Amino acid sequence: MSGAADFPSSTRPPMSPTLTQVFEACVFVSPAQELGEIGGGRRRIVPIIGGTVSGPRLEAEVLPGGADWQTIFADGRTEVLARYTLRASDGTHIGVVNRGVRRGPAEVIRRLTAGEIVDPSEYYFRTAPVFEVGPGPHGWLLDHSFVGVGIREPDCVRLKIYAVDIDA
Repeated sequence: MSGAADFPSSTRPPMSPTLTQVFEACVFVSPAQELGEIGGGRRRIVPIIGGTVSGPRLEAEVLPGGADWQTIFADGRTEVLARYTLRASDGTHIGVVNRGVRRGPAEVIRRLTAGEIVDPSEYYFRTAPVFEVGPGPHGWLLDHSFVGVGIREPDCVRLKIYAVDIDA
């Protein structure tokens, strides 16, 4: 059986990922549309109605018309899949597909889904956005992997988005 010990040793230490913040987003949402029990969890669609993106690498507007499809499970885990469009300050349209997980104690998740303000230290909310954009000044979005840290507020999802880099 082959394992990590079978790899040839190297004088170069292993590479470690680093995170570089590229922007913050405030994605405005309207009340959820409840679909009921589907696939072992409670399915909701949360319409995205606008928002802002600002940071060292991207300035943009979140366009209305997207949505966050959520499945909330009895164990306090929520799978999220948001799809929406940004319009960068130069007019470029950028598609966003943001998949993630939010989890916490059942009571905390109940408060979040009821629209209450909950301290973000009480729950875990992480995402992995992927961007869709044509050639041009925002092509760098296609050349990186990203992670996001989320905070759910009553009418807004706040996201800090980081590029995952490797120390050379």
